[in-house]
Amino acid sequence: MRSALQHPGAAGSVTASVPAHQSPSPPRPRRSAGLAVLAGSGLSNQTGAAVGALAFPVLGPLGVVAVRQYVAALVLCAVARPRLRRFTWRQWWPVLLLGGVFGTMNLSLYSAVDRIGLGLAVTLEFLGPLTIALAASRRRLDAGCAVLAGAGVVVLMRPSPSADYTGMALGLAAACCWASYILLNRVVGRRVPGAQGAAAASAVSALAFLPVGVAVALSHPPTAGAVLCAVAAGVLSSAVPYVADLLTLRHVPAQTFGLFMSVNPVLAAVVGWVILGQGLGAAEWTGIGAVVVANTLSLTAARH
Repeated sequence: MRSALQHPGAAGSVTASVPAHQSPSPPRPRRSAGLAVLAGSGLSNQTGAAVGALAFPVLGPLGVVAVRQYVAALVLCAVARPRLRRFTWRQWWPVLLLGGVFGTMNLSLYSAVDRIGLGLAVTLEFLGPLTIALAASRRRLDAGCAVLAGAGVVVLMRPSPSADYTGMALGLAAACCWASYILLNRVVGRRVPGAQGAAAASAVSALAFLPVGVAVALSHPPTAGAVLCAVAAGVLSSAVPYVADLLTLRHVPAQTFGLFMSVNPVLAAVVGWVILGQGLGAAEWTGIGAVVVANTLSLTAARH
């Protein structure tokens, strides 16, 4: 999953928050380095999700998400150092909602990964920022992109006796949460300086998952390997992408950043196949490709 911290950007979403004007192009060496870091960030994000899935048999999606929330809170609070005592209620209420959406988004996604695989789950989740981006446009091309993305979803969710509709519904729930995360991030970004709002929201989410983590540990005693996988998921899918994206956005135009975000479903499918053995058929790859192409076409048209 793209880092929920960046959805933020995760992702509000980097895809949906691309400015209408074109940013000045940075020097080529810095831009190339930024693209390399961005590619590594996406690979780290999806690898973290796959490694976290290895702990599902012991901790379950709920336990893995709880650990991930703890790691995210530690990283963000250490970096942003939010001054919580100075927050007003006008700042607190969107932060509280953002924390709730943050946790729900990750839980929905990881539960979907457990049922339908990493590639399909991330593709369905990606519909959240894509919908926000397309809804804000009046171009005919974007209408075509919406139809293309919808066709991709139909292919992914084609009726069959073995189809896991619960897993697909969880993936779509994660998409709705990501879209909500984008909108709430805009509000928080206007009312809370810097990354303090995101840090406070991650702390709220971690506190909410604290009793959950205790309950999971008591009912299913964790093994050292499972805990390490869960912590690795938090580091690879939260800490690394957050720091990498901060560095990347200094050297890479926002439009380019958004286009690179588009390949996350493909990265997820490849990582899911390599680490988890979750192979995909031609129909699944076609559906993923349709969603990726729809987002790429929309962002490319916006850039020009």
